[in-house]
Amino acid sequence: MAGNGGKQDSEKQNRFLDSLVSFTQEHKARHWEGTLGEFLQDVLPTDPVGMTRTSHQYMWDMIQWYGSETSDEGDHVTRYNLFANDLFGVDEALERVANYFKAASEGSEVGRRLLLLLGPPSGGKSSLVILLKRGLEEYSHTDAGALYAIQGCPVHESPLHLVPQTKRAEFRETYGVEINGDICPYCRTRLEEEFDGDLMKMPVERIFINEAGRTGVGTYAPHDPTTADIADLVGSVDLSKVAEYGDEGDPRAWSWSGAVYAASRGMLEMIEILKVKREFLYLLLTLTQEKNVKVSRFPLIYLDETIVAHTNLAEFRKFLQEKENEALLDRMVIVQVPYTLRYHDEARIYEKLISATPTFQEVHLDPHALNVAAVFAVLTRLHPSEREDLDLSKKVRLYAGEDVEGTSQSEVDRIKAEHPEEGLEGVSPRFVVNALAGAISRSEKKSLTSMDVLLALKDTIESDARMDSKQKKNWVDFLVTVRKDFYNRWVKEDVHKALFVSFEDEAQELLDKYLDEVEAVLDNRKVTDPITGEDREPDERFLRSVEEKISISDSGKQSFRQEVVRKAMGAYKRGERFTLDSHARLHDAIEQYLFEERRDVLRLVTSSARPDEEAQQKISAVEDRLVAEYGYNPHSAREALNYVTTLLSQE
Repeated sequence: MAGNGGKQDSEKQNRFLDSLVSFTQEHKARHWEGTLGEFLQDVLPTDPVGMTRTSHQYMWDMIQWYGSETSDEGDHVTRYNLFANDLFGVDEALERVANYFKAASEGSEVGRRLLLLLGPPSGGKSSLVILLKRGLEEYSHTDAGALYAIQGCPVHESPLHLVPQTKRAEFRETYGVEINGDICPYCRTRLEEEFDGDLMKMPVERIFINEAGRTGVGTYAPHDPTTADIADLVGSVDLSKVAEYGDEGDPRAWSWSGAVYAASRGMLEMIEILKVKREFLYLLLTLTQEKNVKVSRFPLIYLDETIVAHTNLAEFRKFLQEKENEALLDRMVIVQVPYTLRYHDEARIYEKLISATPTFQEVHLDPHALNVAAVFAVLTRLHPSEREDLDLSKKVRLYAGEDVEGTSQSEVDRIKAEHPEEGLEGVSPRFVVNALAGAISRSEKKSLTSMDVLLALKDTIESDARMDSKQKKNWVDFLVTVRKDFYNRWVKEDVHKALFVSFEDEAQELLDKYLDEVEAVLDNRKVTDPITGEDREPDERFLRSVEEKISISDSGKQSFRQEVVRKAMGAYKRGERFTLDSHARLHDAIEQYLFEERRDVLRLVTSSARPDEEAQQKISAVEDRLVAEYGYNPHSAREALNYVTTLLSQE
C-alpha cells in the first residue's frame, strides 16, 4: 500500500509540474524595449485603440477577456467568470460592479465617479477587489492586455504623453484615436536633461501590472486619522536626493512612493475609505473626476486610474450623518455587497473557506452539515414578510429557487423589495466557520454530523459576549427551525432512499400510476386495472393521498393536475420520458408517499436493541448505501439512521 501511495504522490507531482510548465508557456508575455520612435513605428500601428485605453476601458476589457454567461434561470443575471470560482450568491452585486466599468469605459459621467463597495464584514468586498487586482495582473501578460510605458517613469505613464499638444490633432487624424493626458514632471525633466528634448529617443518598455512591484496597483489602508499623512498617497520630498539635484522643486528629488502613483494605469484600492481625513477624500475625488493631483512645487500631475474603495455599514451610516458629506456622496457610485440569501451559495462559501485548512481536510462532514449552517445564517439575515402565509423558512426555500406552495418564483423580486436591507446584517461566514472549527477541535471521531454543527453553533451563540440575551434567544430559535423544517426532511429522505434499493423503480411506477389516474380524471374516463383487466373509476383517494403530501388543497388539485399533464405532454413531444426529475413538486410528493408507506418497515428494522441477523443485515445495507451513494461515512450514517428512528417514534 505504501508503494502505491508513493506512486500516486509521484504522479500528482508530475501532473502539477506539467501544469505549471503549461501555465508558464501560456503566460509568457513578449517583453519589449525601444525608443518612442520605434514604439510609434512598430507597436502603435498594431493596436492604436488598445494603446490609448483609459484605466476604466482596460478594466472592462479585462473583465470581458475572462468571459461571462447570462443565466437562463429567470433572473437574467450576467455571471462573470472572473468571480465565478470565488464569490458565491452575490451575482447581482457583481453585475452592478461590472456595469460600472462598462458605463465608465464608454466615456459616461460614471467614469468620473469613485466606486464604493458597501457591505457587512466578511461579505466579499475585499475578495472582490483582490480578484480585480489578480485579473489585471494576468491580463497584462496577454497580447490583448499589453501595456507600454515610458521606461523609468514613476507613474508608468503612456509613451503617447510625449506627443506634443500641437501634434495631437494630426495624431488623431492619422490613427483615429485620441491622446488623453500630459507628461509628468519627472519625465519632462528627464527629457530635457538626459535627451536634450529629443522625445523620439525617450526609452519605452512593455510593463506588467504587479501589486508587489507597485506597478498598476496601489493599496491604501487608513492609519489613526490623527497621525495619517497625505504623503502616503502623493509622496513627499526625498531629502537624500535634494543634495544631488540641488533643488527641492526638482521632481527627481521627490519621493514618488505614494499609492496614487503606484496605481496609475490600473487600480487604487482604498480600504475603509470613510475613516480617512476629509482632505484625503477630496484628493481622491478630484483625482477621479479630473484625473490629476496637485502637490507642492509641481504643476498638475495627470494620473489615470480606477479607484475602488470599500467600507462597512457602521462607517457609512456615521458618514451619512454629517451634512457636509453630501457633496462627496454625489461623486461616488455605491454598490452594496450583501451577504448571500441563497443557502446553497452560502454553503459553497464555507466549503471554499475550509477547503485549504488541514484541520478540515482530516474531518468528514456529513452531506448536510454545511447546508444546515448555511440555512441558519440566511435566517439571521431575513426579515418577516408582509404576507402571513410566507414564514422565514418558506422565504429561505423561495430565495434558494425551491418550489413553495402559494408563491411562484416570479414573485421573489417583489418579496425582496419589501425589505431591501436583507443581507446587510446577520451572521457572517466567518462566525459560522469559527463555530465549525470549534466543533472539529472537540471531535474525537474525525467526523462532524449536521447535529454536531447545530450544537456547535448553539454553543458559539451562547458564549458570545457581544450579543444580548434577546438576540441569543432569536438565533437559538433559528437553529430549532433549521432542524425541524430542513434537516429532518433531508435526513429522512436520505434514509428512506437508502433503505429501499428499488426506490427509483418504485417511485417511477408510482409516478406512472399517478399520471394514468390523473389523465383518466381529466378525460372523464375509466381506468383498466392492470391485474384484473376490468374497467374502474379513477382512484381519487390515491391521487389525493399523493397530493396532500405537498399540501395541494382540494380546490387547487385541478390546476395542479393540469400542470402535471402539460409537462408530461411536453416531455412526450420531445421524445423524452416523464420522470421524477421532470416535476420537482411531484417528485417530493411521490417520495413522501413512499416513505409514509414504508415507515413501519424502518421502525421494525432499527427499533430492536438486539436486532436479529436478518434485521442487522438490513441495517448494515442501509448504512453501506448511505456511505456509498449519499456522502456519509460509517459514523454519520449510523447517527443519521438512529436520528430518523427517533423521529419516527415521535410521530
